[in-house]
Amino acid sequence: MINFRNSMGTAFVALALSAPVAIVAQQAPATIHGHVQNPAGQALTAGSVKLTQDRSSEEKNRKYAYTFQVDGVGNYKGEGITPGTYVAIYFSADGKSVDFIDNVVFTSGQDKLVDIDMTRKEFTDKMTPEEKKALEEFKKNNAAATAANAKVANLNQALGAARASMASKNYDEAVNTMKSAVDSKPDEPILWYEYGNALLGQADTAAAADKKAGKVAASDPDVQAKYQAAVDAYGKVKELNSAAKKPNPEILGEALGNQGTAYAKSGKVAEANASYDEAAKANPAKSKTYYFNAAATFYNGQMLDAAAAAADKAIAADPNVAMAYYIKAQALIPKATVDPKTQKIVAPPGTVEAYQQYLELDPTGAHAEEVKGILTGIGAEIKSSYKAGKKK
Repeated sequence: MINFRNSMGTAFVALALSAPVAIVAQQAPATIHGHVQNPAGQALTAGSVKLTQDRSSEEKNRKYAYTFQVDGVGNYKGEGITPGTYVAIYFSADGKSVDFIDNVVFTSGQDKLVDIDMTRKEFTDKMTPEEKKALEEFKKNNAAATAANAKVANLNQALGAARASMASKNYDEAVNTMKSAVDSKPDEPILWYEYGNALLGQADTAAAADKKAGKVAASDPDVQAKYQAAVDAYGKVKELNSAAKKPNPEILGEALGNQGTAYAKSGKVAEANASYDEAAKANPAKSKTYYFNAAATFYNGQMLDAAAAAADKAIAADPNVAMAYYIKAQALIPKATVDPKTQKIVAPPGTVEAYQQYLELDPTGAHAEEVKGILTGIGAEIKSSYKAGKKK
């Protein structure tokens, strides 16, 4: 105690002074995040990263302060880490320690990036000669696979671009795109299929231009060459599909069906029928579609006998398609004759029945009134079980 006196001599008693108190700052926990990859640079998508300060114990007895799981893309993260110096160890999914990073220092509140990167020289130098050889072989094969994947991505992009071009009827552009694609990968059926579609569209466009100009497409060698190019492209699909370990009946059927259309539009009836029949055989589930397309294509090309025969095949595949009956009847009716005795119109066999079946299946369809007029004109009965308010 220290005493002081004032000027009057009165003594004051001073307060006792206490010793200084040391104040320790509170440390905030740290966090960690990182990525784990193998010597080939591939993400390891299982296992865990553990932190320890126990450097003296054997591995089986070592204590780990923290464990953080690696996710499906090779990343991990964790929090609540007391600041200090640790060893970060990556353990595989089966519990084996694979790699470690020593002297990882965490400070208060720090978010620490700790990648377990096994491509680093420090790790690869410790690999055995056999492991190094296997790694180099893997890298070589992986590089080839990466290049192949890049090519596939480019081809898929080309497919998308060509289909967009065809949707906007820019067939020349689609042909150029798909020509580059098949040149790049000539053993892929889907590329030849879309190339054929682009060529067929290009041929149709040229044929339409001929018609507008008053020319006959069937006698235009340029148009015929374009249809033949489409035929050949679809033929390539057939060739590749036949040689495949696992043939695809859907794409084969579509290619052969379109090949039939290309043949038909170029006036080659026998070849067209052969392709349509092959398409139906390859993919029976869509046979009615192939045969109906055949009937429509032949009819639009005024190949009426072929149209009627194809319509019969379409009806056999599915007797409930109204338009197949209409095409059949329309293909037959031009052959109607006049009975010299009665002066009545005599329709070819099957014509009236086809018209009547069309009305039965689609009594209010686009051609219903036309068909009724034809039947009335040839003195045939209009048959239909349709009643207003009740759709068959």
